[in-house]
Amino acid sequence: MSAVVGQGAPIEDPAKVKVETPFRRFCSEFAESKLALGGLIVISIIIVVAILAPFISPQDPYDLAVLDIMDGRLEPGAQSGDGAITYWLGTDDQGRDMLSGIMYGLRISLTVGAGSAFIACMVGASLGLAAAYAGGKTDSIIMRIVDLQLSFPSILVALMILAFLGKSVTNVVIAIVVVEWAYYARTVRGTALVERRREYIEAAECLALPRYRILFRHLLPNCLPPLIVIGTMQVARAIALEATLSFLGLGVPITEPSLGLLIANGYEYMLSGKYWISFYPGIALLVTIVAINLVGDQLRDVLNPRLQK
Repeated sequence: MSAVVGQGAPIEDPAKVKVETPFRRFCSEFAESKLALGGLIVISIIIVVAILAPFISPQDPYDLAVLDIMDGRLEPGAQSGDGAITYWLGTDDQGRDMLSGIMYGLRISLTVGAGSAFIACMVGASLGLAAAYAGGKTDSIIMRIVDLQLSFPSILVALMILAFLGKSVTNVVIAIVVVEWAYYARTVRGTALVERRREYIEAAECLALPRYRILFRHLLPNCLPPLIVIGTMQVARAIALEATLSFLGLGVPITEPSLGLLIANGYEYMLSGKYWISFYPGIALLVTIVAINLVGDQLRDVLNPRLQK
C-alpha cells in the first residue's frame, strides 16, 4: 500500500522498491548487445562440448585401435566400413572422424588459450602493480623491458622459444606467456598510476599495512575492469597464436592435436577436393575467436564509462 503525506506525491512501499545491484546493472548493460549475448552463448556451448568430448564424441580419434585406414578421406555424411559410425563432417587421411577431432581439438585450444592468458595475467599484473606503486628506477626498468618485449613480433618470439624448447603443450603455454605478459603489465600500470594517488591508498600507508596487502587487497581490485577486458581479448589472441604455431609445425605434438594442427593436416588436400579436412576445423577456430572477441568488445563498453553512450 502506498501512503499519502499531506498533498505530496504518494510514497512507495520500501519493500516493493526494486534495488538495482551493480551485478544486475552489469548484466542488463551487457545484454543490450545481442551480438555479445549470442557470443557468450556460443562460447558456453563450445566449453561444454570441449569438456564433454570424451562422452559425446562419436569416436576417440586418437585411439589407434578404433581407426581404420580404409575409412580415410571419406566425404561428410559417409558411413564407416562396418556401418557403425556416420562421419557427419568426413574423415582425415588416417580415418579419424573430423567431428570427434574438432571436439578434442577444442579441448587443447581452449586449455592452452585460457591457461596461458591466466598465467600471463598474473605475471603481467604483478609487475604492472609493482612498477606503478614503486615508481622511480623500478618503474623505468620494468617498463623498458615491456617496451622491448612489445617491439618484437609476437609470432617471431614464440617461434624462437619453441625452436629452442621443442614441441609440447607446456612449452606452447610458456611461449605464449612470454609473448603476452607485457600487455597486461602496461594496462595495469596505467590504471594503477591513477589509483595510486587516491585517498584510500594513502590511508592504507598511514596504517602501516604491508606493501603486498596494499598492492593485492586495495590497489589490484580497482584495476580489475580493464584487466578483465584485456584478459578476454588475450584469450582469443592466445588461441589464434597457438593455432598459428601448430599450423607451422612448432606447436602442440601430434599426439595432442589442437584446431591449428587439424587444419595443417588437411592443408595438402585442399586442392584435391578434400576440403573438409581443413575447412571444418577452420570454421570451429573462427567461430571460437569471433565469439570471444564479441564478448570482449561488449565488456570493454560496459566496464569503461567513457565509452558508454
